[in-house]
Amino acid sequence: MDAIRVSALREVLTGTGWLESTREFAWALRSSVSRAPDGPGTAGGLLLVGTEGEEPWHMAAHLDNEAAWSGLPQLSPTLVRWRVPPGAPAHLAVDLRRLERAGRGETVLVVAPEAAGAPLLERVHDARRTGATVLALDTGDTELQGLAHEALTVPPTGLREEAAPAFDVVQHLVTAAAGEEPPRGRRRVLDRMARLAERLTAPPPMRW
Repeated sequence: MDAIRVSALREVLTGTGWLESTREFAWALRSSVSRAPDGPGTAGGLLLVGTEGEEPWHMAAHLDNEAAWSGLPQLSPTLVRWRVPPGAPAHLAVDLRRLERAGRGETVLVVAPEAAGAPLLERVHDARRTGATVLALDTGDTELQGLAHEALTVPPTGLREEAAPAFDVVQHLVTAAAGEEPPRGRRRVLDRMARLAERLTAPPPMRW
C-alpha cells in the first residue's frame, strides 16, 4: 500500500482512536528493534510469526520496505514459518524452532488474525521467559495478549464497530507508522520505558 492510500486511510480514521492506537503499537515496535544490532536475521533482530493458517507475508514485505525507507534496518524482519518447503531459500527457511532460541535483545512480533494455538503460545512463552520482547497484533486472543509486553487487538469480523478497520488495514497502518520518528517527547518516554523493560526482563545476577 503506497503513501497516498495510507494517508487516505488515516484521514478516514481520524477521530476514531485507531490512528493513536496503531501509532502507539508501531512506536513500541520501533523502540524495541532500535535497541537491536543492524540487519535482519541477526541476534537481537525482529522475528515475525503468524498462526498455523496465516503467515504474515504482506506485513513482512511492508516492514522490509519501511526498513529501507526509514534507514532503520532492524525493522526488516525474519519471517518464522510453520512449514518450510524443500528447497526454500535461506531467508524463507526459518521455522518455529527459531523462537526457541530467541532471547534478550530480540523482538517477537506475533500476527494472529485467528487463535494462536498451543504450539505457538508455548514457544512465545519460552521466548519471553528467556528475555525476548513480545508484541502481538491479534483479534482477541486473551492468552496471547497475556504473554505480550504490548498488544493491539482488532475486533474480528462480526464484532467490529463501524469505525474499526479491517485486520489487514491495521497491519498497513502499523508498518507505516513504524517507519516514522515519534515526536521528541514521546521518544523520550519510549526510551525510558525500554530501559525499564530491559531491567525487568534481565536474568538475575549469578551468585558466586
